[in-house]
Amino acid sequence: MRRREFLAGLGTAGSFSAPAAAPKRIAALTTTYHVRSHADNVITRFLEGYWIGEKFYHPPCKIASLFMDQVHPADIGYRLSQAYGFPVVKSIAEALTLGSGKLAVDGVLLVAEHGDYPFNARRQQLYPRYEFFEQVVEVFRRSGRVAPVFVDKHLSYDWRKAKAMYDASRELGFPLMAGSSIPVTFRRPELDYPLGVEFEDALMVGSGWVTDGGVFHNLETLQCFVERRKGGETGIRAVEHIEGADVWKWVDRGLMEAALARAERPSPGRPEEVKNPVLCRLEYSDGFCGSVLMLPGLVNEYLIAMRVKGRPGIDSTLCYMPVENSNNFSPLVHAVAHMFLTGKRLYPVERTLLTTGADAFLMESAFQGHKRLETPELQIAYTAPRQSYYAHGAGS
Repeated sequence: MRRREFLAGLGTAGSFSAPAAAPKRIAALTTTYHVRSHADNVITRFLEGYWIGEKFYHPPCKIASLFMDQVHPADIGYRLSQAYGFPVVKSIAEALTLGSGKLAVDGVLLVAEHGDYPFNARRQQLYPRYEFFEQVVEVFRRSGRVAPVFVDKHLSYDWRKAKAMYDASRELGFPLMAGSSIPVTFRRPELDYPLGVEFEDALMVGSGWVTDGGVFHNLETLQCFVERRKGGETGIRAVEHIEGADVWKWVDRGLMEAALARAERPSPGRPEEVKNPVLCRLEYSDGFCGSVLMLPGLVNEYLIAMRVKGRPGIDSTLCYMPVENSNNFSPLVHAVAHMFLTGKRLYPVERTLLTTGADAFLMESAFQGHKRLETPELQIAYTAPRQSYYAHGAGS
């Protein structure tokens, strides 16, 4: 399979062709590495290949080095290093330079999820994504050369750190991609919109994982749809975190029921019986409002419903995660490989910058007693891609 065939296949959401056997060398940086960790879901696919639907894709690049901040009791990083012939190194600088003193890889995978890291008072887990990234940028500056970087999930729990990461990529001119697998996974049914759609409102109903990592997944699910609205994305002017009985003063029950109707693994019970529901309200700069509803113990899927101006009824879908094999990560790895091979992204990093900021300010809103917070920092404008990127088919 030639490189140009791979690139042609990545140009559309539903067409995937096998990655070329390109000798791109990738430094893998992770917090910890065990079965079903994010490191396993991302890095291992670069080693073993992956399936999307009924098609297998060979490893798109070569893992040249691995840095692990913590060694899990059930670690698989060392075993994989022996099986695939790459070193486990003691520092991020060594992972990027391969002992040469200068940048010696063609891309960086930064997967800082899982591991023994504390939470702060805002229910944010202090994963060292920014601290890893800083060390990567230092190697770039010292080497006078850069490479594409992928950061798994949100850029940081801290808005200032996240913005500094984005600004560094702009300053030095290297491609930066971030985010989770949820926006690019399978959709049941395959609901999508052209650019310029006029939404009246939207509600995402998601997992009851209400710390910052779970809130981020839900925000991304909402954002990958509403960013396609008329006028493009212009940012978020205010956020509000609501918890407990007050949630039901704000929830659009028509949207909620339409979203819940798409659940494939519903739990018994009624939404109103959930002990501690959470609602995140987002006021966008153009006047649009969207919300995320989390129902602990009742919902463990990613569901969304929307009203479109001039269209009767409510649209809804499930962003499906195949629990048996975590195959929601395969289209994510495919998109990251595209960036490593071409230097171009299939969807904008500004989506992740905006959702990272919304996540951080929502956790601050909760910390301040569920206060509505104005967010002038989040005036982040961008245009969604003409064609949405997500995996087509039912999923596996």
